[in-house]
Amino acid sequence: MDPASSLLLIAALIAASAFFSLTELSIAAARRIRLKQMADQGDTRAVHVMAVQDEPGDFFTGIQIGMNVVAILGGVVGEGAFAPLIEPVLRGWLGAEQVSTVSSVVSFVLVTSLFVLLADLFPKRLGMTAPEQIAVRVVGPMHGLLALAKPVVWLFKRMTDGLFKLLGLPDRRDDAITPDDILAMAQAGAEAGVIRAPEHLVIENVMELDSRHVPMAMTPRDRVVHLLLDDSEALIRAKIIEHPHSTYLVCDGDIDHVVGYLDSKDLLNSILKQQPINLHAEGLIKKVLIVPDRLNLSEMLGQFRQAFEDFAVVVNEYALVVGIITLNDVMNTVMGSLMAPVDEDLIVQRDADSWLIDGVTPIPDVLKALHIDSLPQQEEYETLAGFLMVMLRRIPRRTDSVSHGGYRFEVMDVDSHKIDQVMVTRQAATIPATGDQPIDHIDADSSAR
Repeated sequence: MDPASSLLLIAALIAASAFFSLTELSIAAARRIRLKQMADQGDTRAVHVMAVQDEPGDFFTGIQIGMNVVAILGGVVGEGAFAPLIEPVLRGWLGAEQVSTVSSVVSFVLVTSLFVLLADLFPKRLGMTAPEQIAVRVVGPMHGLLALAKPVVWLFKRMTDGLFKLLGLPDRRDDAITPDDILAMAQAGAEAGVIRAPEHLVIENVMELDSRHVPMAMTPRDRVVHLLLDDSEALIRAKIIEHPHSTYLVCDGDIDHVVGYLDSKDLLNSILKQQPINLHAEGLIKKVLIVPDRLNLSEMLGQFRQAFEDFAVVVNEYALVVGIITLNDVMNTVMGSLMAPVDEDLIVQRDADSWLIDGVTPIPDVLKALHIDSLPQQEEYETLAGFLMVMLRRIPRRTDSVSHGGYRFEVMDVDSHKIDQVMVTRQAATIPATGDQPIDHIDADSSAR
């Protein structure tokens, strides 16, 4: 074969190999979500790409056959493709035998380098930059080539299926999207500037609704303002003036005997009509939604939607009231700091290495603020106060502290056995905390030992 024909053949083989490499990577890397968007916009080629991803066997078998055939032909032709051009240059420097050997080696190196650069590295990088756009362009021509080599493809496909079955391996990729995948994409979007920080925060909070339980968002029992059926009008007015709310829990005797709830709009209506406030009046007290404290916030939203309510009483397994929760409480969890006033922040960062945290702060918020993965025995509590109680095995006292994973949790204020404030300080040589790490140190009040 003359040098010109050899060079043309090498160029054709490189182009064919580049096409196969580009097709393989773009089809594999094409994102299914983006392909669905393109299909919805009327691009039928995207449907063909998704079909290949669903049944990749024949397609990738054809690609591998093509790439291997091209590689073999390239090896056969490549050794002597550039030799005739190199030999005249070397004859003045080397002997006849050396010229033939060196020219063949140089020709082989040149052809290999061209294949690596133009048939492998360049097309694969190109396929990674815009996989969906390239995939829809190459899927049609590739289907045409498969039709020509169908018998060979069928044979190798069946042999490959047999190997997968023998080894017990899955023959399809899992395209299921998990919450972690969504969070990772949102994080990537935020880092790229596509998603703004507030939007990223909302996405993270929405995805965490399944892992946050009702007690993390509810108003706890000791903070619930409730009315009793036997309260006088003067007492009811005093409670409303001192604690203005849109809804009030109504109980019979004590908070654990719930009768219903009272809407402040109905109270205002009675006052405007100059009628006395009488909790026994017909239709004034409405039936309240009662939910167990084991629900997560996603399930709580379902309860609100099903009952057409935005207010609920939370009870434990002993039918005792542990708090109340409203739709606004759930939305505050979703919106986070975007809705909460500054003076209601549960976590206040004092400097780079210390935080002042309210005892009722949910554990997920604590982990996020401190950038740690987990705390020990995390399934046994839901708030920072619960963490300290579990670690100390008693009601914490002021100045009690627990050290874990490079952080020191010190109780700053206790009010009627309730932990109000905890100072968290980063200690020297912080080691990322995991659930498998033991508690480093517990410093408790000596009078309680």
